[in-house]
Amino acid sequence: MKLVAGLGNIGDKYCFTRHNAGFMVVDKWAILNELSFKDEPKLKCSMTRFKRNSEDIILIKPSTYMNLSGEAVIAVMNYYKIDVKDVIIVYDDLSIELGKIRFRQDGSDGGHNGIKSVIKHLGTSNVPRLKIGIGPQPPIPSEVFVLQNFYKDQLEKLKPVLKTSVEALEFCLDNGIQDAQNKFN
Repeated sequence: MKLVAGLGNIGDKYCFTRHNAGFMVVDKWAILNELSFKDEPKLKCSMTRFKRNSEDIILIKPSTYMNLSGEAVIAVMNYYKIDVKDVIIVYDDLSIELGKIRFRQDGSDGGHNGIKSVIKHLGTSNVPRLKIGIGPQPPIPSEVFVLQNFYKDQLEKLKPVLKTSVEALEFCLDNGIQDAQNKFN
């Protein structure tokens, strides 16, 4: 069983913000597989599951808001007995240019409060992840920039990235993160 957690903020006002790039990727994956998310209050997330190559895949969107994302990730991991090596976190990264994606096996939180929460709750920074580029950041505070909606032209540029991200995640599940880094980074 594999867990893919897209990070973001719940609510319509955050739907198309840069900080919701992780939600957008798992939403795209669900749409491509004709799946819908169901609220799971006890697990602090919305969730959908499906089989892919005879393996169960769980997609979640934490309902805790970004800064407490780790609460949902650990709740789902504990409930389904999922090891950290079988988890991939998908989230926005303002140090990566819009249109680019990057896999990482581990690393620091890089100032991202969502991944900081995940690292804290899992007790390790050795958490596989896929970063979705939302940069470059203009000369405004990052907490303001990430909560702004994508501009229309940026959303157009993001559409193929969402599809590529789903393909990259599928490739990663089939071939491992090392091969995914070599192919998509």
